[in-house]
Amino acid sequence: MLRPTHRRDNNARAAVARAHTGGKHIYRGNGVLHMRIGLGRILTFGVLLGATSAWCAASTGTYRNPIIFADYSDPDIVRVGDDFYLISSEFHLVPGIPILHSRDLIRWRLIGHVYPRLTMDPKYDRPGYGYGEGCWAPSIRYHEGKFWVYFCTPGEGLYMSTALHPAGPWEPLHEVRRARGWEDPCPFWDDDGNAYLVRGAVFGGPVVIHRMSWDGRRLLDDGTTVYQNMVEHPVLEGFKMHKRNGWYYIWGPAGGVENGWQTVLRSTYVWGPYEARRVLEQGSTPVNGPHQGGFVELDNGEFWFAHFQSSGCFGRIVHLQPMRWEQDWPVIGRDIDGNGVGEPVAEWRLPSIAAPREAADESWECVDRFDTGTLALDWQWNHNPRDEYWSLSSPGGGLTLTALPARDLRFAFNTLTRKLIGPEMTVTVELDIGGMQNRDVAGLCLLCERYSWVGVAKQGAKSSLRMVRAVKPEDFDDIEEKTVKGPVCSGGKVWLRVHVAADQTASYAYSFDGANFTAIGPANVPVTQGWWKGAKVGLFAYTTPEDRKNPGGQARFLSVRCTTGR
Repeated sequence: MLRPTHRRDNNARAAVARAHTGGKHIYRGNGVLHMRIGLGRILTFGVLLGATSAWCAASTGTYRNPIIFADYSDPDIVRVGDDFYLISSEFHLVPGIPILHSRDLIRWRLIGHVYPRLTMDPKYDRPGYGYGEGCWAPSIRYHEGKFWVYFCTPGEGLYMSTALHPAGPWEPLHEVRRARGWEDPCPFWDDDGNAYLVRGAVFGGPVVIHRMSWDGRRLLDDGTTVYQNMVEHPVLEGFKMHKRNGWYYIWGPAGGVENGWQTVLRSTYVWGPYEARRVLEQGSTPVNGPHQGGFVELDNGEFWFAHFQSSGCFGRIVHLQPMRWEQDWPVIGRDIDGNGVGEPVAEWRLPSIAAPREAADESWECVDRFDTGTLALDWQWNHNPRDEYWSLSSPGGGLTLTALPARDLRFAFNTLTRKLIGPEMTVTVELDIGGMQNRDVAGLCLLCERYSWVGVAKQGAKSSLRMVRAVKPEDFDDIEEKTVKGPVCSGGKVWLRVHVAADQTASYAYSFDGANFTAIGPANVPVTQGWWKGAKVGLFAYTTPEDRKNPGGQARFLSVRCTTGR
């Protein structure tokens, strides 16, 4: 059995950093039939039409971090006129590289993705085989009237795409260089007519700069190492390149995902030598690993830096820090302990372009009935989907998943996922089980390394409730499951529910009428990260045994209801 090549224990994770993110917004549009919106939190299931920050008080004119309490890992940001665009890595999930838009740096909406599928290797067609790979730490730039995105996959190479508008359409991915072990690229067009690309290496290797063709489609050399210091700035990666006041700057997080810091390199010559400075660290704050992101400048001279914080099952959530310059070095957040290094702020005055809003109840509710003919932008597949085995056009509506053979949840084809939204979240699905066949299972899951699910298992003529959880996630090839058996289903529909608490544990329940729910399984199931990403809520259907030759039956998901709040 193949296994993901980038699963590592926690110590190694601190030596080969990736990222997580989180969110607060207001969604409406495709698939949203009902919503109750308070303050903050992404309302997914459709295009995000606005957002309020975690806390934004008219009386004080402040916002509170995180600005996005969902898994938008490795963020990069660009400003074009009055608009701001933020992208993030999605690793193996597709569609990939989400594009968020804002006019004030506080309220964000999801407007599209860069690519629909990962086509550079057939492993991305098979669930469980490309987990943790795919797109790592992309960069976005605006140059000569176009948006440019670059990223590396650790096993295949360097890729880029362009678009006239970030909502798309994006050009098909172009392979700039076939290469293994590259990561985290960023293009840079200098004002002297030369173009460059900076990148790193898997495990946080040296800072390498390449000459690049002006059209951004070719590297002109094999690269030159311009900086490496594994003692003071280990695991340096996630690079962004800028030029200001005659200085070349290379930004990069160091020290690992969970406990690292933000490093900035500078030189008056593109090839160095570069001097390094730590500019943002956890310090005395509860914000671990405040690093990896991008900055923007406003017309009035304000600077703002967006970065991630690793937050366990909720992924790498996004914070916004005030920033200024002193002696041509960036100063980010507040230097609370006076050591010359900034620390992240929990609350700060709003950007000058953001209008104050009254604080409100921090909760929302939304429902997706899959009745618009297209999936809402928030949904992502766990691999390149097999399109012939899912449908939004079945009689009676809803999302229909055909059960394909799989060993367990991790290897189930066409699992449809969405991000968790913190600090706590409840998801309820209505499931039609009338089309299921013998040995099929279908239901609602949390897809992560220590996965769990509640669903229906069909054995012969009987369909019964099950709650399953993985208890040996450290060994990908020898997973152990524990199962709690529930009652036989008496009708053709069930309602399934999962609640993820602020302590990052989950509880499951079921109902036969949609109103009265009964708990099933432990009340505190651990929820973990999942292959460099936060845990994902998922809808799934598969059949057994793994070597079965033919597909099973069908599960039809009639609605998904999400609620969240403090």
